[in-house]
Amino acid sequence: MKIPTTRQIAAIDQFTIQNEPIADIDLMERASLQIVSWLIHHISNEKLLYFFAGPGNNGGDALAIARMMADHDYQCSVFVINLGKALTGSSAENWRRLEEQGKVSLVIVDSETAIPVIPSDVIVMDGLFGSGLSRKLDGLPLLLVERINCSGAQVIAIDIPSGLFGEDNSQNDLATVVRASYTLTFQFPKLSFFFPEHGEILGQWEVLPIGLHPDGIETTDTPFHLMTMEVLENKMPRRKKFSHKGTYGHALLVAGSYGKMGAAVLSSKACLRSGVGLLTAHIPHSAYQIIQTAIPEAMCSIDASDLMFTEFPDLTQFSAVGIGPGLGVKPNSRRALKQLLEASPAKLVLDADALNILAMHREWLDLLPAHSILTPHPKEFERLVGQTTDSYSRLQKQIEFSQKYQVIVVLKGAHTCISCPDGQVFINATGNPGMATAGSGDALTGIILGLLAQQFLPLDAAQLGVFVHGIAGDLAVEQKGELSLIAGDLIDALGEAFSVLVE
Repeated sequence: MKIPTTRQIAAIDQFTIQNEPIADIDLMERASLQIVSWLIHHISNEKLLYFFAGPGNNGGDALAIARMMADHDYQCSVFVINLGKALTGSSAENWRRLEEQGKVSLVIVDSETAIPVIPSDVIVMDGLFGSGLSRKLDGLPLLLVERINCSGAQVIAIDIPSGLFGEDNSQNDLATVVRASYTLTFQFPKLSFFFPEHGEILGQWEVLPIGLHPDGIETTDTPFHLMTMEVLENKMPRRKKFSHKGTYGHALLVAGSYGKMGAAVLSSKACLRSGVGLLTAHIPHSAYQIIQTAIPEAMCSIDASDLMFTEFPDLTQFSAVGIGPGLGVKPNSRRALKQLLEASPAKLVLDADALNILAMHREWLDLLPAHSILTPHPKEFERLVGQTTDSYSRLQKQIEFSQKYQVIVVLKGAHTCISCPDGQVFINATGNPGMATAGSGDALTGIILGLLAQQFLPLDAAQLGVFVHGIAGDLAVEQKGELSLIAGDLIDALGEAFSVLVE
């Protein structure tokens, strides 16, 4: 799914109006009907609905929804903020239709004293400002937003919570934004929906299709995409009858140090569960018994050191290399990582301490082979590129980093974000909070490595790895719950997770 900017969505709206063709008021009706359907299925008609409408199209949506809900025997009150300009276009027409219907209480809010008392047991429908807003709220709109937020009422935002910008909120004041319990957005999620600092503003959000013209969507060029099952399942080929372990690649995993062998075990198990034909784990000498006992399917390459990574085997026998989980950052390991980068493995995944070492020696970033895959969590990424104050700014740094070093960055989080050397960005929606547990990232590294070794393209390996990792977490949480989920649970669920994609 494309994630267009708010300006692009407005352009697709206009394309739809001109090429379907459909009148603006009828497109507004179609969008409003989607929210009405949701409300009827989720909200009792015993609840009083307070609609707060602004002067633009978002307010027009609110007016249309109020009229339709009144026709379904809901008690509705509408409060339209007056900012000195009369309603125009479809918004004005919807006001006229409400007056003609005569079922809804209509109030103009033109001063602080006109702001109503909002009981905590009503449902507030927020239609003050839409996604086209570009400056933070002040004056009367801010007073109204503060009254809504202090009411204790459940808030349902129409398209986007009022005051939130669709993309860049780095200069916004989030204290001036409506806090929604639910956000019902039209056709596309907004980019800002995927940023953690907006989670409590959006509440739960759903995308409601409103039938925007497919040609308008197809011809809209955006770097941002939401990964979907429909696209990724086509990237998973079925195995051929006469294939053998050599068909599916040989991965080298460089992982573990004294006291941190669990990371190597988890990553190795996840790699094997991802279908790789052969796995060699390069480990400190003292860890030999651990790996051979815990993962008999893996072969071992034994480092000269008892405690840490100091060397690596001949890379020509491996189809992909992964390095980092539990590695440590001792000087000998740092030196060995540099030598590994200088050897230029054809396919490379770097995680955890491999990234921390790079952050200590940023001049080594130039040694990264093209299309290497880096899998940092936010703190590891911050060590690489410096601090940022908001997620949008961090995303811009991520894109710039991928383009500068020609690498794929998998920035882990609730919505893991994959940036590419060509500036494209892919956002994940699988997974759950139970995956915020030790070893979850090590498992992801193993999954991506296993796919990469099977001759998947680096971007396909990153996308499939992230998506399947999340599905496995979603399957595991059904049995274990979010609180008790551990990394081993999601690794155990990988078989079923991959089956979801290849059925």
